[in-house]
Formats: sequence, C-alpha cells, structure tokens
Amino acid sequence: MYLHLGKGCVARTDEIVGIFDLDITSQSHLTRKYLAVAEKAGEVTSASDDLPRSFVVCEGGGKRSLILSPMNTATLLKRAEE
Repeated sequence: MYLHLGKGCVARTDEIVGIFDLDITSQSHLTRKYLAVAEKAGEVTSASDDLPRSFVVCEGGGKRSLILSPMNTATLLKRAEE
C-alpha cells in the first residue's frame, strides 16, 4: 500500500520507519543534527512548497530517505490506517 505525503509524493507503507512531527522533534539538537546530516547526504525530499509540518523516514532497497510533508502526523496516520 502507498501513503500520499503531498505534492504527488508517495511512500510505500512497508518502507516507512517513522512519521515525526517537525515542530516537536526539531526542538531536540539531536533531531536537528540528524536532519542536517540527511540533507547533506542528499536523502531529503520535499513534498511541498509550503513549510513542512512533519517528516517521514523511509528505508527500502538498502537506501534511506527522508520526506518533508506539509501534512500533520495525525492526518498521515489516519491515511495509513485506511
């Protein structure tokens, strides 16, 4: 099954490692460091032209990716459960 993350970006649900609220998690210096390292490694994709509200970490085929989404975590969870 696939989860729509915004702006035509989808992720396979079996490859999703976690869905995180960007406002809450970005308060931690460890999360900010993780996001910076992922961006430098070219693993970050934006699913919106607006400010992101959440990020989704995916891993599949030996590759890790991080997708910034304009949707909040509750919306993404609801979509994943449907």
